[in-house]
Amino acid sequence: MASVSLLGASLAYADQTKGTTMSNTPSVSPTLEDIRSVSPALEKYAGGTIQEDLWKRPGLSPRDRSIVTVAALIARNQAVEMPRHIALALDNGVKPAEISEIITHLAFYSGWANAMSAVAVTKDVFSQRGLGADQLPAASPQLLPLNEAAEAQRATGVQQNFGQVAPGVVQYTTDLLFKDLWLRPDLAPRDRSLVTISALVASGQVAQIPYHLNRAMDNGLTKEQTSEVLTHLAFYAGWPNVFSALPVVKAVFEGRPG
Repeated sequence: MASVSLLGASLAYADQTKGTTMSNTPSVSPTLEDIRSVSPALEKYAGGTIQEDLWKRPGLSPRDRSIVTVAALIARNQAVEMPRHIALALDNGVKPAEISEIITHLAFYSGWANAMSAVAVTKDVFSQRGLGADQLPAASPQLLPLNEAAEAQRATGVQQNFGQVAPGVVQYTTDLLFKDLWLRPDLAPRDRSLVTISALVASGQVAQIPYHLNRAMDNGLTKEQTSEVLTHLAFYAGWPNVFSALPVVKAVFEGRPG
């Protein structure tokens, strides 16, 4: 599906929802006119730097940028911006099943309450687009094959380090996350890693980045794409979160062969 203008999607969504109140959402996403009424400088950056530069940079596809943005918004529980960006993600080729899986995935990596906020917003967007249960993933699909050797190494390391500290966490990490959630087929492993990395950077969880970035690159995320993810998140998660992640990402890049 062809990508559409970020501004166009934002204004179209604002027109559709004008005068309504989204479930559990403070207000409808502000239009450029709304922004201008508060900060003309911010409106200039929104319409210029964000719309005409950032989203058109070639290092990351519009579909990937939508995945990164939606993940960051959910991780930071920023519901006011979710409607326009979930709508834009659909227009940029992210499937309803993939959005469903992103929310499910982030329930574990950003918290249940954040996922519930995303559910409330996404339900309305799906309803307006006529998207039904037939386009959503099964609750218990046929899972992807497990890399037994890699999972055994991961599980052993976690058990040795933390098995005596929080055995319940260790058990759920193995049984629920890595033998279930990560193997659900309606979000490709590379995209699932992209969601995880975006959420970790957006929420400042830099200690978790090395394992997941290495996993992401093993799953097909390139160094160039990772660099663009950081550039994109500087705007959507803030410069401090990205600069906190930069030394960690640099170390991962330098530690990988080639």
